[in-house]
Amino acid sequence: MKETIVSLLEGALDTLKQQGMLPADLAPPIKVDPTRDKAHGDYATNLALMLAKPAGKTPRELAEALIAALPESNAIRQVEIAGPGFVNFFAATDAAAQVVSQVLDSGDAYGRSLTGQGGKVQVEFVSANPTGPLHVGHGRGAAIGDCICRLLEATGFDVTREFYYNDAGAQISNLALSVQARSKGLDPEDESWPADGYRGGYIIDVANAYLAGDTVHADDRHVTAKGDPDDLDAIQAFAVAYLRREQDLDLKAFSVHFDVYFLESSLYQDGKVEAAVERLIEKGHTYEQDGALWLRTTDFGDDKDRVMRKSDGQYTYFLPDVAYHFDKWQRGFSSVVNEQGADHHSTVTRVRAGLQALEAGIPQGWPDYVLHQMVMVTRSGVEVKLSKRAGSYVTLRDLIDEVGRDATRFFLAARRADSQLTFDIDLARSQSNDNPVYYVQYAHARVCSMLRRTESDGLPFDYPLAMANLGLLEEAQEKALMNRLARYPEVVEHAAASREPQQIGQYLLDLAADFHTCYNAVKVMVEDDALRNARLSLGLATRQVLRNGLDLMGVSAPEEM
Repeated sequence: MKETIVSLLEGALDTLKQQGMLPADLAPPIKVDPTRDKAHGDYATNLALMLAKPAGKTPRELAEALIAALPESNAIRQVEIAGPGFVNFFAATDAAAQVVSQVLDSGDAYGRSLTGQGGKVQVEFVSANPTGPLHVGHGRGAAIGDCICRLLEATGFDVTREFYYNDAGAQISNLALSVQARSKGLDPEDESWPADGYRGGYIIDVANAYLAGDTVHADDRHVTAKGDPDDLDAIQAFAVAYLRREQDLDLKAFSVHFDVYFLESSLYQDGKVEAAVERLIEKGHTYEQDGALWLRTTDFGDDKDRVMRKSDGQYTYFLPDVAYHFDKWQRGFSSVVNEQGADHHSTVTRVRAGLQALEAGIPQGWPDYVLHQMVMVTRSGVEVKLSKRAGSYVTLRDLIDEVGRDATRFFLAARRADSQLTFDIDLARSQSNDNPVYYVQYAHARVCSMLRRTESDGLPFDYPLAMANLGLLEEAQEKALMNRLARYPEVVEHAAASREPQQIGQYLLDLAADFHTCYNAVKVMVEDDALRNARLSLGLATRQVLRNGLDLMGVSAPEEM
């Protein structure tokens, strides 16, 4: 319907140009939005307000001219002017109801598009160091990142999911020392415990598995323990593999998978860090000071220059980040999205500056970043800070075990990434309309229940009869529901373009609200076969869109609650 109205307005503009009322070269963007109050129509445009000045008329005068120039259309029942010059459109019932047949005919494909035209996009998310179980912050990144991937795929992009992890460096060394200490019977209270060692109970599990000679199968590696508590290298290799497997299990329980696991160590082994340094020096963007090698990132928008190589010869973490992203560019990803925690905010400018300094044709502002804020977990109004498994933080698995995958994913992805999130365990577990995921899933289950009842009453759904009588869907609640269904493809496209999966979450809540309102106000099981089947078809279309939207959130659509 929205596209129909845009097309009608384009025709009206052409007519007004031919009449000399508007400049011939005028090409304004035509904005058509759903109205908030259905008493003012189904859709509205502010086009008359935008073009009044170039036309030399008042907005109301131009609105009248636009309406007079609109081509004939059976899709529009009424057009009127509101306020200072808004043009409101009332859709004809038959035309508005066609969204029902469109949804049912398209099925799972409704809302999907080929906007991306197969363009390659790489999305990097989670990227947790393999030093412990995934925490709730990683879970938020996993939910948001995976939903972004689903949205991009739904709009026609070829998406690669990538996990980057640090398999070397100080944190990994501390992990190995911690497991070694446990292997030798030490605990965190001993004086000889590593100063920066990890204290969680999971370290005991790693140490016991290492001493037992276990073999670990992670998604990207397979390691058999040597069992020698003095072989620190062997302990490190086993501990990293063990915790990678644990993270894999957490992510699989969360319905998240990756296509590529990229090791930081490979950047050094393959000479990519050194190659990046040499290129930056060659391009003249570096200088020596106090025995360190600096990059003039201030030339590219940073607030100060950055050290690349310290006086002791060690590289700062900033440099491998630049080399890693240069590798992404060389792999052909002209579009890259990094979903990370807000603590990475300071790295955005310097990484982009380093990439510009390479002078490799990389666009400014590449890559894109989606940064999520912290998550606070509460129970009975009190913050939950500790985990039996991790010792010092709440893990993703804790939440999944407490409230289930669906509630965990929905709660973590259905809020703006840049807003702090309070995860209320009690609310997530409740079976009430206050629980957003329950509210949406219940709408889907309610349609399924309605259909089961028709079958048990010997009144099965008659598709041809329903499609022939969609014009009977005349109640205000039915029209509101159909208008909501019609907006779904636009919501998907906008959510994908803006990398904001919470838009899908909000849409699903609005759709569920419209359905529950309609269900409570309009009787479906009427004696009139034509009307009953038309109303059943509206329920079926709603169920389909709920299912499609929940799938984009990685959440199930249960048939019974």
